Amino acid sequence: MDDVLTSMAVFWALMLLTYFLMQNGLSIFNDVAKSMGMFMLEKALGPGIDLVEGRPGSASKAWIMQGLLWLLAASTLTFEGLWMMHDPLALHSLSAWGYSPTSGSLLYAGNYAVLYGGIGMLLIGAGLHILPRLARTELASEKNAALVSFLWTISVLVLVIGAHDSEVLGINIIFVGTVMHVVAFLAIITNQLLTVSKRQGPLAIPGWLIIFGLLADPVATAAIFVSGSIETGVGQWLLGHMVGGTFFFASAAGIALYASSSASGNPLWSRSLAAAVLVGSIATINPMGEVDGRMAADMLGLNFGELHVTSEDNLVAAFLMALATIPIMALAANVLITLRGGDAFVENADSAGTAELNLGASMLLPLAIGSLFIQSDAFAATPEFSGLAGTLMLMGIWLILVPFSLGAALHLFPTVTGRHLLSRNRARWAFWMMAGGAFLGLTVTMMADMIDMALIEATVEDPSSLSGDLRVVGAVLFYGTAVGAVMHSLNAVSGLFRGARVDSVRDTSSSISPESYSLASPTSVRRILAGGANLDTTVVPVGESDDAGSATEL
Repeated sequence: MDDVLTSMAVFWALMLLTYFLMQNGLSIFNDVAKSMGMFMLEKALGPGIDLVEGRPGSASKAWIMQGLLWLLAASTLTFEGLWMMHDPLALHSLSAWGYSPTSGSLLYAGNYAVLYGGIGMLLIGAGLHILPRLARTELASEKNAALVSFLWTISVLVLVIGAHDSEVLGINIIFVGTVMHVVAFLAIITNQLLTVSKRQGPLAIPGWLIIFGLLADPVATAAIFVSGSIETGVGQWLLGHMVGGTFFFASAAGIALYASSSASGNPLWSRSLAAAVLVGSIATINPMGEVDGRMAADMLGLNFGELHVTSEDNLVAAFLMALATIPIMALAANVLITLRGGDAFVENADSAGTAELNLGASMLLPLAIGSLFIQSDAFAATPEFSGLAGTLMLMGIWLILVPFSLGAALHLFPTVTGRHLLSRNRARWAFWMMAGGAFLGLTVTMMADMIDMALIEATVEDPSSLSGDLRVVGAVLFYGTAVGAVMHSLNAVSGLFRGARVDSVRDTSSSISPESYSLASPTSVRRILAGGANLDTTVVPVGESDDAGSATEL
């Protein structure tokens, strides 16, 4: 049976139906659905809804701040996991407290913490700010979105605990965390759908990427169940990659495109490439991620199925993964050129998060190609590169998804909170610590993986001392990522209380065209020229306003 093609066909059909319902609604049921949605978001919670404030931006702030703290926890867990690859007894003293982690359990817990805690919360937090802006309306329920952030955090904590021991007192902890996660996720989807339903005019493509990134997650799960492949290894593998290509990739693409335009003050370089990213994220299979479906199986409380791929599944999956390089290249090119404007060598050093966006876009294509080879190899009868899969997945997480989500969150921080980060210099140093630690540490770790693979291929039983030494160096270098996460977290938390207040005049201009440049605040000639202006460009002064700025029209 062709599980891949069948599941993807069901997924495409459900996504088309979803898009049709969003555009046309359910006729006489529209008002009823909206009323019921608002009732479930606020009235149904009773007095609990009053536990949080409902000021504009409060929901986005809550998600972003908790996401930053989860990045700190995730980087620490990943560092410990990398260190214990060389020294399995490094945390042996904790066994007296009933805690006996292994390298595998720590890395597994770190993946939950970074994917759903750090990246997930930053993506949703940024989306809660961006989507209402693009829809030219207000978020349907600030209070509900802010309250749900704490439920999401609790669910991630349960998932992290379950990664160490999936059963406690006979209860599947990971599945319990998944149920809590689903409740919070559905609340966010409902909130954003109600927001989009009030849009004043057409929604820009980055907005569609954000909303489709949210919707495609439950739709993909439903498609796998409907096709009947959820119990198979292929179905579980496919579900993991469908979620990775929609919620993580599509959402990250949406906020990265918005933030690159807003941070640079340049118009989005190509709407056609943005449309290619939107279609490609739904129509293809993203190659980045696990080489099996263990995480998907654990979260759904299913027995893990070994990956046995038929020739038909192999052909379809390989084709759709190769096709995914088109939206990946489109996203990378669009973000990089938008950030730089007319001059490829001019950067906006004044906007926090720009460096992270640059890093994520730069690493996107090479890591995607590497993942394509690894995934294709995993389908073979005798995989030869499986030893590189774990490290390559970590590189995709820490060098693509984290920079995209973190970069957008840092750029939006002043608008969301009303205050700037405490120190731009600290933000710059934090970037170099996180980026350098992740890139160098994981590169050295991959070198150790290659040595171990070579020894296995040569049937050498004794471990290599060089491999062990490289793993120590890799773990020490990755420790810089944890330090950078601490610096980012302290910088943001301190900024909430001691950061400079955002002036009524926006820091950067966001309306650039070849004919005119709208000057909303003092800027340099260098930055005007970087936006594509020339000597004949008319500089148009814009009056001061108390309204917060927004991104270039996308």
